[in-house]
Amino acid sequence: MLNLVVHGARISLTIALLATVIALFVGTTVGITSGYFGGWVDVWLMRLTDFFFVIPSFVLAMVITPVVLEVIGRGREILGFRPSLFVIIVAIGMSEAFIARIVRSQTLSLKERTFVDRARVVGSGNVSIMVRHILPNLVPQIAVNGALVVANAIYVETSLSFLGLGDPLQPSWGTLLSLAQRAGAASAGAWWYLGAPGVCVLAVSLSYVLIGNALDDAFNPRRRVFP
Repeated sequence: MLNLVVHGARISLTIALLATVIALFVGTTVGITSGYFGGWVDVWLMRLTDFFFVIPSFVLAMVITPVVLEVIGRGREILGFRPSLFVIIVAIGMSEAFIARIVRSQTLSLKERTFVDRARVVGSGNVSIMVRHILPNLVPQIAVNGALVVANAIYVETSLSFLGLGDPLQPSWGTLLSLAQRAGAASAGAWWYLGAPGVCVLAVSLSYVLIGNALDDAFNPRRRVFP
């Protein structure tokens, strides 16, 4: 069990971290573009964001998985991952659409600041303003929500793998829980089979939630507690 849990930690954390990178990159790009340009760009990007926001990750994964397996094949790998795990990473990353809405709301406020007007006066282009002036002010908010996305990604990956969408050749914590359930561990009283991966999921997810709260306390002056 120790061997399985340690090996599963590598798979679960890798999937969660890569999905978080995708979610932050896509969400930040969409959010800052939508908030800065506004108009029809804002409308269309937010409607696209709403589409991924309302679709559960496991539904998106179940729809994408057969298509990817048909196009690529079951035996081939994508960036070192088997197709089923790659689909889970993409599905989780695309489903974290709330990042785009948070970045958009902050961008709407930042683009009205004086330093943005000064950048326009000196001849800075739109891309330069977004990357060099607005994005650095969004980093604290992105970091806080990034930690929370990791915690949520671990839960989603565990759920998807428990439903059978994971890779049995690369078992994660969710796959271990699924195997334990199929083996009848609960009825047989084999608490260690269910408890070991379950405790790991809860402990690591709680850790990232606490990290997110700590970053929020550090970056948000209103939440700082002074002696």
